[in-house]
Amino acid sequence: MRALIWLVAAVAVAALIYFLSTRETQETPQTQESEPAVEILAPSIGLIDDARINNAASEPGNWLAYGRTYEEQRFSPLTQINRDNVADLSLAWYRDMGTNRAQEATPIVVDGIMFFTSSWSRVFAITAATGEEVWSYDPKVPGEYGRRACCDVVNRGVAVYNGRVYFGSLDGRLIALDAATGEEVWQVNTIIDPDRFYTITGAPRAAKGKIFIGNGGAEFGVRGYVTAYDAETGDQVWRFYTVPGDPSLPFEHPEMEMAADTWKGGEWWEIGGGGTVWNSIVYDPDFDQVYLGVGNGSPWTRVIRSPGGGDNLFLSSIVALDVDTGSMNWYYQTTPGDNWDYTAVQDMALADMEVDGVMRKVLLQAPKNGFFYVIDRENGELLRANPFATVTWASHIDMETGRPVENPDLDFSEDEKWVLPGPLGAHNWQAMSVDVDAGVVYLPAQDNPFIYGMSDEWKQTGVYKRNPGAFNLGVELGGLAQLVVNNIDSQPTPKGYLKAFDPLTGDDKWVVEIPHYWNGGVLGTAGGLVFHGDALGHLTAYDKDNGEALWQFNTYTSMLAPPITFEIDGVQYVSILTGSGGGDLFAGEPMPPVAIPASLTYGNFGKMLVFKLGGEAELPIPNAVSRTIPEQTLSSVGDEEIARGERLYGAYCSVCHGLVARSGGVIADLRHMSEGSHVAFNQIVLEGLLSAQGMAAFSDSLAEEDADSIHEYVRRRAHEDRELAMGKKEAARLTWLQ
Repeated sequence: MRALIWLVAAVAVAALIYFLSTRETQETPQTQESEPAVEILAPSIGLIDDARINNAASEPGNWLAYGRTYEEQRFSPLTQINRDNVADLSLAWYRDMGTNRAQEATPIVVDGIMFFTSSWSRVFAITAATGEEVWSYDPKVPGEYGRRACCDVVNRGVAVYNGRVYFGSLDGRLIALDAATGEEVWQVNTIIDPDRFYTITGAPRAAKGKIFIGNGGAEFGVRGYVTAYDAETGDQVWRFYTVPGDPSLPFEHPEMEMAADTWKGGEWWEIGGGGTVWNSIVYDPDFDQVYLGVGNGSPWTRVIRSPGGGDNLFLSSIVALDVDTGSMNWYYQTTPGDNWDYTAVQDMALADMEVDGVMRKVLLQAPKNGFFYVIDRENGELLRANPFATVTWASHIDMETGRPVENPDLDFSEDEKWVLPGPLGAHNWQAMSVDVDAGVVYLPAQDNPFIYGMSDEWKQTGVYKRNPGAFNLGVELGGLAQLVVNNIDSQPTPKGYLKAFDPLTGDDKWVVEIPHYWNGGVLGTAGGLVFHGDALGHLTAYDKDNGEALWQFNTYTSMLAPPITFEIDGVQYVSILTGSGGGDLFAGEPMPPVAIPASLTYGNFGKMLVFKLGGEAELPIPNAVSRTIPEQTLSSVGDEEIARGERLYGAYCSVCHGLVARSGGVIADLRHMSEGSHVAFNQIVLEGLLSAQGMAAFSDSLAEEDADSIHEYVRRRAHEDRELAMGKKEAARLTWLQ
């Protein structure tokens, strides 16, 4: 198994098949409080409007919008917790969220109440000082949507606006709740084609009396769009499509006619097109614009979706729209003709910065492709594009044309190639923090390779057939493990970083290397601190001037969500949701030199943690999870059958249960199945025995003999790893005896 060393490439994909995945029990999460609850007056709950968000500087104790303000800089002016006293920061209260899936939400905190989402799109309102529940709401997403979700059953948060709480559910609904009671006010179905695997995982945004929401599903073959709804009624105000549809039909708006000229040949509208806006949407009150961060193509490979070439607008682009009409003002494409899943959906921040001696209103983004962009948000002019991580697919960005200069040596149309970044990106959706006064961005970055190669089907036939029930990437996934074996000597080493990065010069002010690549979001504060949660389970406060670690708390659970900070009755708090997974389910259990994540060691049991100076709550230390693989009953099938099972597992199962059947600690590890699960294996896979828990039936994609082959492969993998582990234990025992 040396071939898997360092393989942690991540596909920006994650939820095809949930063998035995356990959808958490819908129990009331448990809370440990450090002080009594406060009385809540219903009329005061959730009264956030445009004026309050525009004037957020006058109430720094609240966190009123997804990125704190409309600028989404995620930098807090609070200073009570600072360099001098952060050593006294300790747990004020915690809440067990009753989930073993990834938690990615940014809470909204207003007037003492915290609103946030958890896995399966559940919503909570709690008293932010104590953790006492005000209300909770479960949209009851059907369990089979676990199969439809790219990157886990996650949700990144709510918008709170004019006394209502708005959120998107995994099954594609936009729902408005009464902020005081949690009662449903209205809901709309945002999905345009129920036969396609559309989902929502991103947080909506609210401004100008509207709620803006996008969707996900590009890996399954959907067409992207963003819709503005009337905040009061839920009526549609406008819809902007991000890629063209069938060119034989009328274009929905003029921008689609323009975009269609950049798609050459093929039938992209049949296989999807992609361009989903699954994360970043930012409102700019200075120009009355809303910016969309547009995602990757579907399939990933341009030669399949657009065989005649072309830029394929508006894939991997930042698009500025008039907030009232939805008409386009300008666009900038970060990766023309995207071939690598280089989405531009990563968080965008707005700032006023001096660039070349002139004050400019700029947009800042570090998308997957590894270049940090500074763009004039009035007209879309590119001002800077500096690499912030290791980039091999392109040498630089030509500032005259604004286009990347691609590396021809890494063309994978004929032969597979290791490329940096891989589909997880040099930076993904995990939040960055912009420190305008210091002139730096605190950025969670990563070097994460992937071996790209065209699918065997395409190589052998030159024909691509869309599979409605599976990922449609255009790259080889089923035989990926063998590709790694054949190219192990050239595989780059994955790494994670927290950086203080100057977006104008491209220089690192300081860098902290983290021994795992898949880490959480970032919060900077005027108290001189940068808070960051990592895969090892450590929430750390760094000195923002030099990156020195000043305080650390072991949460015993890996983190992806960003920290936030708020103030109530003169007391400053820091909070974070724990629980990993998301887009990195595919990589599974890491091998050296990548460190073992906390969620694999202790279990991925998510919590809400809230800290203050002098907090008195204690977090129980969990027991380590047993990783002993049961003894296997093997049949006498031959190597050819096992190889077939390996390819089917790689294509249908690995994106959730991990490469070569090694789970990363979130979705069930199939090597650890009980004998009862082995007996019911085909019922689970083909008949949907566990569909209510998230493991939908795959009878639309797999036959009985396919399930049998996968089962034989999983048993063989379990046996191999059990023998390897037992051998290591025996060697250790003999060494001790000597």
